[in-house]
Amino acid sequence: MKKKVCVVFGGRSAEHEVSIHSALSVFGALDDSKYERLLLGMDKSGAWRLGRDASCIVNAADPKLAAIADSTPEVTPAARPGGGANLRSAETGKIVAEVDLFFPVMHGTIGEDGALQGFFRVLDTPFAGADVLGSAVGMDKDVMKRLLTEASFPVTPSRVLRRGEARLPAAALVEELGLPIFVKPCNLGSSVGISRVTEAGELIPAVEEALLYDDKVIVETAVEGREIECAVLGDATPRASLCGEIVPTRDFYSYRAKYLDPEAARLIAPTDLAPAVLERIQKLAVECFRVIECSGMARVDFFLKNDGEVLVNEINTLPGFTSISMYPKLWEVSGLPYPDLLDSLIELGFERHSRRSGLKREA
Repeated sequence: MKKKVCVVFGGRSAEHEVSIHSALSVFGALDDSKYERLLLGMDKSGAWRLGRDASCIVNAADPKLAAIADSTPEVTPAARPGGGANLRSAETGKIVAEVDLFFPVMHGTIGEDGALQGFFRVLDTPFAGADVLGSAVGMDKDVMKRLLTEASFPVTPSRVLRRGEARLPAAALVEELGLPIFVKPCNLGSSVGISRVTEAGELIPAVEEALLYDDKVIVETAVEGREIECAVLGDATPRASLCGEIVPTRDFYSYRAKYLDPEAARLIAPTDLAPAVLERIQKLAVECFRVIECSGMARVDFFLKNDGEVLVNEINTLPGFTSISMYPKLWEVSGLPYPDLLDSLIELGFERHSRRSGLKREA
């Protein structure tokens, strides 16, 4: 019997449109001889909408205008007795679909910060990708860096600023971190809200921009060197892919460079690294995955400095899954085709749920 796999996407974050493109890519690559495929999108108002095929998306070819069609029926997810989930019509209350496993590609806040994963746990339904804790830690650049620093990982120098601080120590930050520096919301992805600051006078406006998206801002030293990415897959015994490289042709790998401007960066997969450097990055990627309690999948981003030093930039527990995204590309060049990668993630989700279901729930 085919497993009922539901791709979950959309959401209310600034990454809504990116998520739509990831969902269409995953949906199209799922083997329909193995799975009954569904699309479950959260629109920008927070309503859940059920799609049976890609026609539920309008303006699908436009990264800026892609949206869930208003005609897509609204549903309510609910726990199914015996495991799994039911999707009930919001209009009639009748069950209109069943779900054996959720495959989330809802990027950004609510989607990859542990909130959605906690919802799946409440529904007692298997899901692909990172669990609650790994998702929450991976999303928060501040907490993530604190854990990595505690575990003696080499990370980029940074400072965290919180909303409501009486005074922004702009001059002190520039003196401490140097120029240029990057200013980022702590809890967001896809380079949304990020600024590259090259003059001291740009710092406060950049922080104010980042605070539009989050209550915490991380200010990081800009690193001269190569931007290297490594994909990790697994659970108890995670493994690392070959490495890829981002070569921006603009100031940095911005949201526009990732999704709107194909000339803004080159993605090289695999990239040329000395064997010892490749081995070190792969080892660090797996160790980072374990330290933040990740599971399923993650992409770990590094800087390879000109002097050979390797620094961990960040970990992304729900990387992009569009046709040009690095995570599936890295597994493709490592010998794991896209459909097989999805099979592996689905299998890992079922296995984790089975293990958890076997735990004692009474003293």
